[in-house]
Amino acid sequence: MFSCIFLCLFVGYAWSFTDKDSPPQWNDVYTVKGLLNIPYAELHEPFYAWYDRKNGKSRIDYYGTMVKTYQLESSVYPQFGTSIKIAPITTEHVLNQETCLQVNGTEESAINIQSVLPDMTDFKYVGTETMQDSDTSKWRMVMTVGDKVNKYTMWVKYRKSLRGDAIPIPVRYEMKGFNSLLGSHYDHYYIDYEDYCVDDIDPNVFKVDASFKCTSFPGPGSKHYATFNPMKEFVHPVHDAHVDDEFDRFQAKHKKQYANELEQAKRLNIFRQNLRYIHSNNRARRGFTMAVNHLADRTDDELSALRGRRYSGPNMGLPFPYGKPEVDEMSVKLPPEFDWRLFGAVTPVKDQSVCGSCWSFGTVGAVEGALFLSNGGHLVRLSQQALVDCSWGFGNNGCDGGEDFRAYQWIMKHGLPTEEDYGGYLGQDGYCHVDNVTLVTSIKGWVNVTAKDEKALMLALFKHGPISVAIDASHKSFSFYSNGVYYEPKCKNKVEELDHAVLAVGYGVLNGQKYWLVKNSWSNLWGNDGYVLMSMKDDNCGVQCAPTYVLM
Repeated sequence: MFSCIFLCLFVGYAWSFTDKDSPPQWNDVYTVKGLLNIPYAELHEPFYAWYDRKNGKSRIDYYGTMVKTYQLESSVYPQFGTSIKIAPITTEHVLNQETCLQVNGTEESAINIQSVLPDMTDFKYVGTETMQDSDTSKWRMVMTVGDKVNKYTMWVKYRKSLRGDAIPIPVRYEMKGFNSLLGSHYDHYYIDYEDYCVDDIDPNVFKVDASFKCTSFPGPGSKHYATFNPMKEFVHPVHDAHVDDEFDRFQAKHKKQYANELEQAKRLNIFRQNLRYIHSNNRARRGFTMAVNHLADRTDDELSALRGRRYSGPNMGLPFPYGKPEVDEMSVKLPPEFDWRLFGAVTPVKDQSVCGSCWSFGTVGAVEGALFLSNGGHLVRLSQQALVDCSWGFGNNGCDGGEDFRAYQWIMKHGLPTEEDYGGYLGQDGYCHVDNVTLVTSIKGWVNVTAKDEKALMLALFKHGPISVAIDASHKSFSFYSNGVYYEPKCKNKVEELDHAVLAVGYGVLNGQKYWLVKNSWSNLWGNDGYVLMSMKDDNCGVQCAPTYVLM
């Protein structure tokens, strides 16, 4: 990490220099560290910034030096300025290779250097306060835009320099936005600053490695500052048009229609926080990427409704028929990668909608796979709706959750109809009408695969077809997963804490990371065409905790 060339010329506090009628003015050149906190988006993002107004250059790094962004004005680069982003890229062929992307400004939207400190011109002195163990002066600006009242507050301390003047030192900057239409705070974020320095900056800080061949990024720079210059949104209050643009595209793509203006405003604000979460986590380079999907306007409570596994104690399945020595011996002969989709054993991805019926999708997928293997490779689409409607007597609760083994019990007694015969999936509880249809398949029982054993689950998948598994899907990172190997350090992997049922259809290795290939039931708009690569590391998210397959 670069630092100031000289020691910062601060010698002590200088309260007598505080002019209550004149807002602090930041130095034309500074470096500073900071932490961006967005409570509604559950984000704490560290950054380091260099700002040189005299030479028309700025640079902001995020998460250490993982993502580096440069803003270079037209005096430095020709035409209308340039934004550059250097970030690690992972593909099927390279792992975390640093790549340079470049966006040029336009006549209508020139690129300017980026401060991480707000313009204080319209701020008013509102008192003093102890902040981060320091006495600070407190400045505030209030903006009213339609139904929104936004309060921007800056805490500043002053230090006397060797030259005798007072240098304002940023401590914290906070935004609180209240929407009178919603009757609530629609936005809140704050930035904590440290190590503020006003010495000249080493010119090498702004140099991009000459070995990089920066490639252009489609579209004008103004459309990409959420990724090329994310700080702009937080220190320039009027610059949030990109959220409206993204929301308009989101509504059009997913055909979202809201009941009234109040609902529209509510969904926009939820979308705003989810968008920030997605962009920030992608900057963190977590080994997988996230993206805006059809769930991006939903609250945490609404997302939880999609996770319908309700643990109620151990099931009565048959024990895994292979002992550990046998598993170890047989697993040596397994292929390093395997995918039941390639053999035609997996039906297309469906959308469970707002119904907490994930348990029925994991169950049906396992039965469809077993039937495929038993009838010579003929795939039959079976009915999730029949389980939602009819298996209450075994402890399932339709759209309010259930478990695969309870559905297996019902199938053992009644059989399971095809989707064509019973009728399509409704996304809600319906009338049970199995008396009017042909039940094409039944099962003899189900098997619990040895818990916490990676080799056993691989063997079971290879020999017995797709397997119903339970996972912890409670994290936003899963809700907005797009591609790559999903690993979430916060995931639980105790069977009683797993809240979502899915279908494991294979396994493999990507860039040295072993994964389970898992089919979800949140439509093919989610994840990688409806699938996720779940990391095998540390049994992340509990894939190995409660796998089951059925016997025909």
